[in-house]
Amino acid sequence: MGRTARWLLTGWLVAGTLDILYAIVFSYLRSGVAPTRILHSVAAGAFGAAAYQGGTPMAWAGLGFHYLNALLITIAFFVAAAIWPALRRRPVPTGAVYGVFVYLVMNYVVIPLSRIGVFPSPPPAIWITGVLVHMFFIGVPIALAARQAFGESLAPAVATSASMSRYSRQ
Repeated sequence: MGRTARWLLTGWLVAGTLDILYAIVFSYLRSGVAPTRILHSVAAGAFGAAAYQGGTPMAWAGLGFHYLNALLITIAFFVAAAIWPALRRRPVPTGAVYGVFVYLVMNYVVIPLSRIGVFPSPPPAIWITGVLVHMFFIGVPIALAARQAFGESLAPAVATSASMSRYSRQ
């Protein structure tokens, strides 16, 4: 397996795992929602309300759809980063912006067009944490993986950030 494929898989699995863990843990702590209910909600995008009656097989389908979405989101960034190398130069801000873009597309295009349909705007706590998770648990890991995939070390980006903060204090 080549370098690009290894880092694409890494970015995909890290982003996908952090995202679903956030959804499961946040929903459980906030409202006591069972993890299977979260996975059924993902499956509802394809199967509609019937997903909530599907038991364990439908939860597995939801997890599969979740990781499929994460893979497509990762591939999209990698393609863009291959075309526009500037996207790889500053992976943290680029990834954060990409995360916001992904959040908006998923919540205002993909979900409304799915079998879930349009739903009311979430409460501020859910909206804010959702955006932050998409920025830093999805967009940034994908952008960092793309930087590595295309043979650019993270050291220059980190060194540049450190040197900039040193000069800003003077």
